[in-house]
Amino acid sequence: MRIIVVGAGEVGSNIAVSLSADHDVIVVDVEPETVEELTYSQDVLAVEGDGTSLDLLREVGVDSADLFIASTDDDETNLVACSTAKTLNDVFTIARIKNAKYLETWNRSERAFGVDFMVSVNLLTATDVVRIIGLPAALDVDPFSGGLVQMVEFEVTKDSEIAGGTIAESDRFEGLTFAALVHEGKVTIPRGETVIRPGDKIIVIGRPTSTREFSRVVAPLEAVEGIGDVVIAGGSEIGYHTARLLEERGLNPRLVERSPERARQLAELLPRTTVLEHDATDVEFLVAEHVNEADTVVAATDSDEKNLLISLLSKNIGVGRTVAIVNEGTYTELFEAVGIDVAISPREVTAEEIIRFSEEGSIENLSLIEGRQAEVLEVQVDEGSVLTGRAIREAASELPSQVVIGAITRDGTFIVPRGETVIEAGDHVVLFVATDVLSEVMGLV
Repeated sequence: MRIIVVGAGEVGSNIAVSLSADHDVIVVDVEPETVEELTYSQDVLAVEGDGTSLDLLREVGVDSADLFIASTDDDETNLVACSTAKTLNDVFTIARIKNAKYLETWNRSERAFGVDFMVSVNLLTATDVVRIIGLPAALDVDPFSGGLVQMVEFEVTKDSEIAGGTIAESDRFEGLTFAALVHEGKVTIPRGETVIRPGDKIIVIGRPTSTREFSRVVAPLEAVEGIGDVVIAGGSEIGYHTARLLEERGLNPRLVERSPERARQLAELLPRTTVLEHDATDVEFLVAEHVNEADTVVAATDSDEKNLLISLLSKNIGVGRTVAIVNEGTYTELFEAVGIDVAISPREVTAEEIIRFSEEGSIENLSLIEGRQAEVLEVQVDEGSVLTGRAIREAASELPSQVVIGAITRDGTFIVPRGETVIEAGDHVVLFVATDVLSEVMGLV
């Protein structure tokens, strides 16, 4: 597949590097230093120039491209780039945007702006935040098959009931598959005798009710009773959308915003949210407003440094759980290393959403695992799939060993995958696949 990426910032670069191993990728950026750095640090062809220029797009071969991704930090540039590309070729276009008003316009009209798929960074990130705080023991939560299936990543603490035990001893939850274990940063597929150690991350796939039940043995019971009291620090677009989505769930979050003008605006937009005009780094204010009693604090300002400080202060005064937005992707591990419970990178969330369009075959949804060491993906199988019409035990013999069948849905019904289960054409199958065998697997399923 020939892919052109406009914008070599963190998102564009990550997408380009991730796709370059299997595809012909060209990156366009206006900054010569960025182009030079990408050219020498990664095996990617980078071109200096304006991605909205008709002449430049002709030069880089948009007329023969299969996928066009506009991922600069400017919404309008991305929309114009997609529109320009469409004048040269009916290439599939993806635009990354921050302002949700463009998404609303796009949703109301067919292919507005010349965009085939639009990724709203702020809304996508807020949705991720709400999913995670909805299952408080989780590090990551991704829905599949219209919400019938969840992929959840948990960290095992020394207090976890499963710490020190084996996978076989923990495998007692109906509708749950143990897909992978992450030990010291390395992803492996566990066997029954595999020991689960404190500090490991465990990835499960199953019914939402089963993942919640499992969470109660991973984390202390008081941490998984529900969303509870949520305080959002920062009235950014991500903070606003997080509060709005919580309101839609019938909750009454609190939101702290320093700017008087922005605080007034948010108070008008969020009728069920208590908006507090103050600096969220003021410890005396946090205690006076009983923020220390909150179940979760979401640090959602536009500053990574402030989000880190707010999160650390919240942990220090006794907040149960902290979730921080991290715009600089390289800081994510640092945030979690110093005690922040969950660090969410909007850029990583966006890249994950975009990358699925580059995969061969019909992928409905996917989640990237630990720097793309593996993927959890949903496919709809057809008559030509090696899985169709055969028991899983038999079909699995033709798949690489680095594949786990995590869940099956058929006509809106969840099916627990067992050795004797027969997969039918039209079924949606959620798979865990190591990245190095992904191309082979997609050619089979």
